[in-house]
Amino acid sequence: MTNAELKSRKDAATPRGVGVMCDFYAERAENAELWDIEGRRFIDFAAGIAVCNTGHRHPKIVAAIRDQLDHFTHTAYQIVPYASYVELAEKINQRAPGDYPKKTAFFTTGAEAVENAIKIARAATGRPGVIAFTGAFHGRTLMGMALTGKVAPYKTGFGPFPSDVFHAPFPNPLHGVTTADSLKAIEFLFKADIDPKRVAAIIFEPVQGEGGFYPAPAEFVRALRKLCNEHGILLIADEVQTGFGRTGKLFAMHHYDVVPDLMTMAKSLAGGMPLSGVVGRADVMDAAAPGGLGGTYAGNPLALAAAHAVLDIIDEERLCERATLLGERIKAKLVALQGDVPQIADVRGPGGMVAVEFCKPGGTEPDAEFTRRVQARALERGLLLLVCGVYSNVVRFLFPLTIQDTVFDEAMAILEDVLKESVAVVV
Repeated sequence: MTNAELKSRKDAATPRGVGVMCDFYAERAENAELWDIEGRRFIDFAAGIAVCNTGHRHPKIVAAIRDQLDHFTHTAYQIVPYASYVELAEKINQRAPGDYPKKTAFFTTGAEAVENAIKIARAATGRPGVIAFTGAFHGRTLMGMALTGKVAPYKTGFGPFPSDVFHAPFPNPLHGVTTADSLKAIEFLFKADIDPKRVAAIIFEPVQGEGGFYPAPAEFVRALRKLCNEHGILLIADEVQTGFGRTGKLFAMHHYDVVPDLMTMAKSLAGGMPLSGVVGRADVMDAAAPGGLGGTYAGNPLALAAAHAVLDIIDEERLCERATLLGERIKAKLVALQGDVPQIADVRGPGGMVAVEFCKPGGTEPDAEFTRRVQARALERGLLLLVCGVYSNVVRFLFPLTIQDTVFDEAMAILEDVLKESVAVVV
C-alpha cells in the first residue's frame, strides 16, 4: 500500500474537518524518529503535539502497559476502583505547585480536564463567569471553544457558545500588548460586562501553546493572583501543553512565585496514552457532589500505568534539565541565524518549549507565507515542524526530551539549511 492510495481512501472515508498536516502515513516510531509505510524516515519535532516528551515507545512505558494488560484493561473507576488511580493522584498532589492540601481527578482528554476545571470552579464559588485570554487554546468542545481565543479554524461555524465567557488580551510585547494593557482590559470587563462577584475563575496558559508560545510574564501572573484574591475568584493554570518537563520544570507554574487554585494537565502525562487530570486545593476539588465528576474512560488503567512510568523516566533521565539544555541549544542556533534570516523576529520560550516567530524583515508584520515555506521545506527534508500563532507565523519546536544528541544535531543542520533556502526564495 502507498501513501497516495491511503490518502484517496482517507478523503473518501473521513471528513475534511479533521485536518491532517502530513501527506504520509506512519508505520512505526522510536524515540524521536518515525517511519512511514513506504519506509521513509522523519525526525519528529512535533511529538504528537507535545504528547511524547518521553519519546515514542519508551521501553519503560511499553513494559508498564504490557504488565497492566495482564491484569485488566477497564472496570470504570467509578464502578470498581483500582490502586493505580489513587497512587498517581498522590504523586501529582505531592509534586504540583502549592503547599496547601490537594486532590486530583483524572479524565481522558485535555478538553475534558478544562471542562471539569470550569465545573469545579463554578461549583466551589457558586458563580458562572469565566475570563480567558486572546490567543488561548483550551480545546474543541463547546466550553473549550468558548474559552479559546482564536476563531479560525476552531470556532468557525460552531456557535453559539456557552455564555458568561469573556476574553482579555494576553501580554504580547512583540505585538504591542503590555501586562498593564491586559490588566486594564480585565478591569474594563469588570466595569462593562460582568461584576467580579459573578466571576468564578480566570483561566490562563503559563505559556500559550497554539497561540504562539508566548510566556506569561511573572508580573502578569502575580497580578492575576492578586486580582483573584481581591474578588474571591479562582485562578486556573492550563498546563495541558506545558506540563511534564517541557518548560524545564515538571510544571510551568514552578517558574512562578505564586500558585493557582486549580491546574489542568494532559498530553505528556501518559506518554501517548489518553489521560488528563485536574489538581487543586482540596476544599475546591471537593465542591462537586459525588457523581458530578468522572467519565466512562476517565483514569483508564493502561494510561495510568503509562503515567507512573512517565514520572519515573522524567526523574531518572533528568528530563527537566535536558529540556533546558536542548532549548538553549536551539535558541542559540536561531539567534545566530538572525543575520542571515531577517524574518526571524523573535526567539522565545522556557526550557524545551521554544518557538521562532517570523515577520517581514525590519518590522513586526507577521509573515505566514515564509513560515509555511519553512515548514514545507523541512517536511521535504524529513523534519516535522508545527506552525502556530494567531497569525500562523510561528514555528514551535516540540522535540521529545529523550531525543539522541546525534538526531538533534541532524535536525539542527536541516533547520539551518531550510531557513537559508527559504530566504533565498524570497530574495
